[in-house]
Amino acid sequence: MKRLQRDAVLLSLLEKMQAHGSWCGETHLQKATYFLQELMEVPLGFDFILYKHGPFSFDMRDEITAMRGDFLIKYKPQPYPYGPSLVQDTGSDQLKERFSRTIQQYSKKVDFVADTLGNKGVSELERLGTALYFTRRQNVDYEPLDLQIHKLKPHISPEEAQEALQEVSEILKMAKKAKLVQ
Repeated sequence: MKRLQRDAVLLSLLEKMQAHGSWCGETHLQKATYFLQELMEVPLGFDFILYKHGPFSFDMRDEITAMRGDFLIKYKPQPYPYGPSLVQDTGSDQLKERFSRTIQQYSKKVDFVADTLGNKGVSELERLGTALYFTRRQNVDYEPLDLQIHKLKPHISPEEAQEALQEVSEILKMAKKAKLVQ
């Protein structure tokens, strides 16, 4: 997928996340994009690593900066203790119109991710994103995934990790049932 097509999909995701109750800070958009790319198989081309608060893409952070420079998105301050929200800027409508076919191609997957994750807080998104990350990599440690998650992120209890793994499994089942993934 080319850069401007990807930006149009990200704008669509941002818009849908906000419609589902997310205030869309960068962390929200990062985690939703991770689900869109890795679970829903939308070829966005971001490289994600497991970072402080779950899967994170420095490429995506750079793209957010570029989108700000192109007047596609901007920061909107939020009251303490929250960080700023990302909102669409003056150039977003034109780009979405230009790439409406690309947006339409992935709209059901974007809707699914926004509906599933839009109302979740940062801590829950961290747990779910981390659970998805662990389910997508090979288990070479031969240790239960919930314990691996807890070992790497001690602030996530084994019980919370197990709940997140179960929820990710349910999300995948729902996506398969809706015929959004294989």
